[in-house]
Order: sequence, then structure tokens, then C-alpha cells
Amino acid sequence: MPITFDPTSRLFKLDTDCSTYAFMVYEENYLVHLYYGPKIPDTSLSHLMYRGWNDSFGPHNPQVQDPRFSLAFMPQEYSCANSGDYRASAFEVRGPAGDTVTDLRYVSHRIIPGKPALAGLPATFAQEDEAETLEVEAQDSVTGLKVFLLYTVFARHGAMARSLRAENAGTAPVDLERVYSLCLDLPTMDYDLLHLYGRWNKENTTVRQALQHGSQGFQSRQGMTSHNNNPFAALLRQDASEEQGEALGVSLVYSGNFSFEIEVDTFGCSRLLAGISPASFRWHLEPGESFQSPEAVMVFSQQGLGGMSRAFHRLYREHLIRGQWANKKRPLLINSWEAAYFDFDGPKLVEFAKEAKELGIEMLVMDDGWFGNRCDDFRALGDWQVNEEKLKGSLQDLIQQVNDQGLLFGIWYEPEMVSPDSNLYRAHPDWAITAPGRTGSLGRNQLVLDMTRPEVRDNIFQQMAEVISQNNIAYIKWDCNRNISEAGNAILPPQRQGEFFHRYVLGVYDLMDRITTAFPHILLENCSGGGGRFDPGMLYYSPQIWTSDNTDPIERLTIQFGASLCYPVSSMGAHVSANPRTGLATKAAVAMMGTFGYELDPRKLTPEEKEAVKAQVADYHKYYDLIHNGDLYRITDPTLDPFFCDWEFVSPDQTEVLFTRVMMRRPINFFQVQRLRGLDPDKLYTDQETGETWSGAFLMSAGVDLSLCSWAPVEDGHCVVKHFVAQ
Repeated sequence: MPITFDPTSRLFKLDTDCSTYAFMVYEENYLVHLYYGPKIPDTSLSHLMYRGWNDSFGPHNPQVQDPRFSLAFMPQEYSCANSGDYRASAFEVRGPAGDTVTDLRYVSHRIIPGKPALAGLPATFAQEDEAETLEVEAQDSVTGLKVFLLYTVFARHGAMARSLRAENAGTAPVDLERVYSLCLDLPTMDYDLLHLYGRWNKENTTVRQALQHGSQGFQSRQGMTSHNNNPFAALLRQDASEEQGEALGVSLVYSGNFSFEIEVDTFGCSRLLAGISPASFRWHLEPGESFQSPEAVMVFSQQGLGGMSRAFHRLYREHLIRGQWANKKRPLLINSWEAAYFDFDGPKLVEFAKEAKELGIEMLVMDDGWFGNRCDDFRALGDWQVNEEKLKGSLQDLIQQVNDQGLLFGIWYEPEMVSPDSNLYRAHPDWAITAPGRTGSLGRNQLVLDMTRPEVRDNIFQQMAEVISQNNIAYIKWDCNRNISEAGNAILPPQRQGEFFHRYVLGVYDLMDRITTAFPHILLENCSGGGGRFDPGMLYYSPQIWTSDNTDPIERLTIQFGASLCYPVSSMGAHVSANPRTGLATKAAVAMMGTFGYELDPRKLTPEEKEAVKAQVADYHKYYDLIHNGDLYRITDPTLDPFFCDWEFVSPDQTEVLFTRVMMRRPINFFQVQRLRGLDPDKLYTDQETGETWSGAFLMSAGVDLSLCSWAPVEDGHCVVKHFVAQ
């Protein structure tokens, strides 16, 4: 069993195939963290709690017999505020008396097969034989507040999901002010913190830096996860690399304001906190009410960043992404946005479809501009009625004409937004988010609808459902093109205004769940100006997310490499566009490190380009299973190497390998040999282009000779793709 409890030592031990997590119930029912690292068989671990020595400045509970015990420096399983621990706390409650003293003690526990769902929130899932869950009940004796700490162990993936549920079992209201989903006390600061930062058009840039004494971290306060920071972090041993050393990854399954805090104390011990950002959070709990935190997923690997990433990829593909399109092959699409922007009508889209069909493309997506009086981005958001005058006919007729060409049809929505110049806003100006008495500012000429309000969600759902139910729509691109400002709610009482941001996210989840439940055949792709809401919470509802609005293939390399640290390639929306930076071959090679599709005017392709696209479409089908279900190996990092970017897909049975190199800039010396990774050393692999056969051991030790490729006469952005198949 992956979860065990020793009633004598009161030790909890949570084992995966590669890691062990341990904590115990100590004197006076304190929950003390002991160990997280490589898998160990030992059960005598209580001595690991001592990471410092009590002195006159470390408060000591006189009821505890152990003179060395002090919350000031003991590793805690879930730290609480204002009880003698002066480090950043995971949990803080303002009680009826107005103070924030919080003191949770162990009460009981139970071990459950499988994994319970989290009310109103996206989360990983598992059958009873796929995971095991520990629920630990703790309580604050003064306020009566109960907390249930949840741990689900995915043993095969080296992963653990953590969250908590707080229940007010007292007789008076309390206010939650800090509710982190994860608290992890580590015995050293010998780690580098790696995370993803960026901006619009330049998301998911990796940064790695050594931990320092004091506090460090990152967060989002935009109301969404944002382009600026992604809710993912890795702590790497300082000698860890892409394929070697210890890597501890944490990913938050949440789409709102979040925070990752890391504090190194005076003894050189590290505390990691991950969860909802306390900067914009306060949750009022009346007696009998409860609050569920979002889920944080931890992965431990001794195979470096690559091993950690592949564990996340497998876990999210199998236990987070759900619905018909989780494992079903997705249609190859062409999107109208960069081909036409707002300048389209029905006949033009039918022309696109005719040309796309000849190329082997399977779906046409009509992007922004089909509804209301939408001719630019100044108007009509919220008016989700078909503009038949613009389309020069009904949507049903347009879709039928596209279907007659043999293509499926997709459509664009931005359900959370409203334009001031719209019928919806004129009828319900109070539905737009703004604090009472404040003037709401505009972003991209639009406002954000208050998704905390059921009547707003009902209106948008009904508008969307009317269009979807009456038309043969197979795909929805769900966009979200501004962040929240002047946050406030006209309905919530003052003591609940701190709940707004989280309630907003819960409202978005509710609307997405209603759409995907009512129309389970729909392939939903999430987008937020590209990667502004690229997070695991969205993957629960949409199996793919548009990775960035930047379709420059060279810029896309760092964006996609960064995203792949946590997210599976099958979730990363990527298209071949009309961007002039490189040729079609390199655009396709980069887009193949994602869902693959097109975003250009197919009528403008030359005969030679059309033949190239047909070959790319054939490759999409040829390599689909290998790319979507295989293991990704990042070989040459484009943020570190000035010239090349290399990556590789290996099938689960190690019988097929797809290697790709993109030359970002021309080096002076073109000679290069590159070692492959992840192969079976005893298998013989044949290069499908040259017919040469090499052992897996040779390809991983001596490597592939890329000096034979025709580099010299080409411009920046040239690529080479090699396909090996085991005999």
C-alpha cells in the first residue's frame, strides 16, 4: 500500500515508486514533517525533526516534554500563523476575538482508495486501483475550526496531490486570511528555484537561481494566472541538470490569483508554500460553512528536470485531462484569425475550406468577428447572436457549406467579457466588474463580466447554448483578453468582498463545466491572449490551450520549451502561420512540438508550398501517437544555446524516435554531433531517411552526425528532422 500509518510511532509514510514522504503526530498532537526525497524503506525517522536548538527566543509549549521542541524552527506539516512559528505561514484565521492565532492539532485520519473529487474545483482524478488518499483531520480548539488535509498518492507517477478543506465547527464566524494548498519544510537550502515568467507574446521564459536566506517567490494578482508568471515551480538540487539529479516540481491546479513563497530560515532550512495568493483573499465562514482549497501537485524525480517533466506529462494526460478528447485523435485545424482578422464573410470562409480540404486539413475555425456588430475590437462582446448580414447568410448554411467540403467547423467565443458598446452592457451595465462608486477601466476596449453572479453565467450560457445547439459546431476557442481591475461586487456584503477573486474563478469553472457537460462532443481550446491562462485548472476543461499569440517559430522555441517543463505537448496549441521569419519546414517542425495546425490564408500558398503543406499533414498523422503519447526529451535548450534547439520524442515502448533540430542562428562551425536520449541501448534503430542502422547505445553515446545535413547554404531557422524505428 502506498500510504501506511504506524500507530506506535504515529508515523505517516507515503511512498511512490521513486519517492517517500513522511510526517508524524508528535507530542500534544502536533503534526511534524520529517522527510521528502528518494524512496527509503526506513520507518525510524523521528530524529529528522531536529533542525535547530531551542533558545530563549524560541517559544516552547510547556505541555510538551521534549525540551528541544519549538515551533520556531521545527519542520511543520502545515504551518499556522501567530503560534510561535515566525516563518511564513500556510494557514491564518482571524477568530471571533479579532486575533489571528491559529493552532491546528491532529484529531484523526482515514485512508481512502482512489481519490475524492473537490467540490467546485478542477482536480486530478483516479479510480480506486490507481491511487490512494490520506485525509488527516486537525482542529483549532479555541475557534472550533476543523481542517482536513488531503494527500493523494499516484505511486506509478512519483506524484502526490495535496489540498485542504476547512470547516467552521465553532459557534461564531471566522475569516480565513491565508489558505495555502501546500506547505513543505525542507532541511536544506541547497536548491535552485526554477520558475516561468514572461509577458504577452513572450510567455514561459525559464529562470533558475539559487535560494537565498530570506523570502523569495512569485505570484499573480491579475485575477487570472497571467502571462507574467505560471503556477509552477521546481526546486532543483544545485547539481541537477536536465536528465540527472533531484528535481521537485510543484504545479497548482488553479486559474486565479496564486502565490508561491519560499523562505530560507536562519538555520538554512527552506519552506515552500503554494496556493491562493493571500494578497487579495479573505473568506468568511459562518458556523457550518466550509471552504475547499485548490489542489497542488508535487512530483519528485532523480532524473533531473526531464524526469520530472515526463512524470507531470503522464499524470496530466491520464489523470487531469478528461472528456471525449482526452485520448481521442484531434482534428487538424486551420484558424481564420491571422488569415483574415475581422475581414471575412461566409463566402471567404468557404473558399478557405475548399483550399484547406485540398491540403488535407480537417477543420475550419471561424475566429473573432462573427457576432453582433463586431467589425473591430471596440464593440459587441457579450452579444453572441450571429451577424447574418456579415456572413451573407445563416451560420447553419455556412457550416453546411464547410461540412460539404469535408471539414468540421469551429467557432470563437470570449464569454467572460463585455464591450461598453454592446446590447448586453446597455441592458445590464451592473454586470461588468467594478467596485461600488468606481469607474471601471478598459483593457483591449472591454470590461470583464462578473462571473461570481449566477444570472450573468446563466445569460452567457443561454446565448452560447442557443448557437451551439442549433449548429453543427465541433470546436470552441474560449478566449479571455484582459485581466481584472477595480475588483468588487455589488451583491456581496462588505465582509465577503475578499472572496471576490476566488468566487470569480469558481464562476468561470462553473460555466466551462456547464458547456462541456451540455455539449460533450465539443473540443474546447482555452486561450487568454495566448498563454495568459495556461494552467492545470484550464486543462481539466480544455485538453489544449493556445500557448502564445506569438507564432514566430524561433520565438516559439523558448515559449514551448518553458511550457513543456510541466505541461504535456498534447496540451500546447501551436500553428504554422504566415510569419515570414522562416520557411514552412521549420514552422511545421516547431508546431509539431504541440497540437499542430495552421493560421494562414491557404489561397495565398504557391503550388510548391501547397505540396509542402500536404507532406506536413501526412507527417502530422504519421507521428501523432508518438508526439501526443510519447516521452519528450529536451536536448538543447534554446535559452542557453545561442545556435541550436534540439528535442526528441520517444515512444513508450522505445521502438520509435523522432528527433528535431532547429538552427536559430548560423554558427561559424557547422560540425555537430548530438547524442540522443531515452532509447533502449540493446535495440537497433534504423534512420528512415538514410537506411543506416545504429544501436541505441551508439546513438546515446556517440550520437547522430548532423554535419552531414545541408546547413551551409541555408538561412537562420533551418531545421532537420530524423525518424528512427527499431528493428
